[in-house]
Amino acid sequence: MRILVLGFTGFLGSRVAEQVHALPGARLFGAGRSPAAEFGIDLATARPDRLATVLASVAPDAVINCAGATGGDATTLAEVNTRGAAVLCAALREGAPAARLVHLGSAAEYGPGTEGSLVTESAATRPVSVYGATKLAGTVAVSTSGLDAVVLRVGNPVGPGAPATGLPGRVAGLLREAGTDPEAVLRLGDLSAYRDFVDVRDVARAAVRAATAPGPLPRVLNIGSGRAVPVRDLVGGLARIAGFRGRVEEGGAGSGRSGGVSWQCSDITAAGEALDWRPAHGLDDSLAALWEEPCRLSSRRLEGDPAR
Repeated sequence: MRILVLGFTGFLGSRVAEQVHALPGARLFGAGRSPAAEFGIDLATARPDRLATVLASVAPDAVINCAGATGGDATTLAEVNTRGAAVLCAALREGAPAARLVHLGSAAEYGPGTEGSLVTESAATRPVSVYGATKLAGTVAVSTSGLDAVVLRVGNPVGPGAPATGLPGRVAGLLREAGTDPEAVLRLGDLSAYRDFVDVRDVARAAVRAATAPGPLPRVLNIGSGRAVPVRDLVGGLARIAGFRGRVEEGGAGSGRSGGVSWQCSDITAAGEALDWRPAHGLDDSLAALWEEPCRLSSRRLEGDPAR
């Protein structure tokens, strides 16, 4: 089986690539903006006809799109998350119409959840950030493309290699700088929100299962842990693993990608039924792996969505 992974050097894409490597009989083709990419593709600027030519030369059985912008202004977010998805679909229709497309979306597309409730794929989408809105527009482009395509709406990915552009990776970096200094102070934003943290390795496994599953799949599937955890607990867990002896101060505004969303938790029942998938890693395992393996790249903003 021939599988093309876009954004294959990023936080999510690198784990997807590992899963493809381990798949018997599979051949991986890596694409993205990285110099290490076999095919240099930047979805923010790619022309559909040229991308179609690349796709025709690869003749993939499946394409897994892990490329996505999480930071930058509205133009940057729209170019990658919205235009990129639309261009990829147009190129697939011309260059590889039989390939299955697995596109990584975001739970930010749903917007605020109701405390104590799980969000299903049929829930209304009400993103409150430009990031969530551009991801939602990308999902619409994929879902209405007429291709054999599925969007995996991913919760907050965490685990080994988490980049500093997301909270878990940033906190881990701050803890490394602080060491065991009892006078150290970590100054962070509001940590009272609840999020559905899912291990990056579980996300990768879901993506590969979606790429290889027989028959048609639902247009959208939630990929998360199915549990809402206070962000404060994530920070506290990392601090314990790091042996941090200082104090954490909360205050100020949080991430622009997550502001105004106090509760987010996904119902992952449909993914279990369609993909025979369940998360295998708990949050403690994810945090331990994150501490053991820090981010391997200095910038991954356009090579996969870090935890939001």
